[in-house]
Amino acid sequence: MRGLLLGIACFLIGQTLIWFQTNGQFINEWAKNNTLILSVVGGTTISYFFINGTRLIAEHYDGLLWPGRFLGFSMGITSFAFLTWYFMGEGLTIKTWVSLGLALCLICVQLFWK
Repeated sequence: MRGLLLGIACFLIGQTLIWFQTNGQFINEWAKNNTLILSVVGGTTISYFFINGTRLIAEHYDGLLWPGRFLGFSMGITSFAFLTWYFMGEGLTIKTWVSLGLALCLICVQLFWK
């Protein structure tokens, strides 16, 4: 279970970093003016988290890759919704709430369906 939780944390950190890498240009002047540096440094760091998250979750699920894909996707939807609301002021519409609910369903299926 420890590996699964660490893998999910790696995906959540990676998805959060991607949000800042791609959307930082809208909230920070440095990010807007230094996209090459941000992509090289950020891309390497983000890849590290995704590679390790994939490994940890695949180990937990005896080598299966699909559970990690769904968990990574769900972490992306969840972090994107929160960060976009918090930093950009974009409200959570019914469509967003439905998407978050579906992401939660994906997480629950992967965690609890054996």
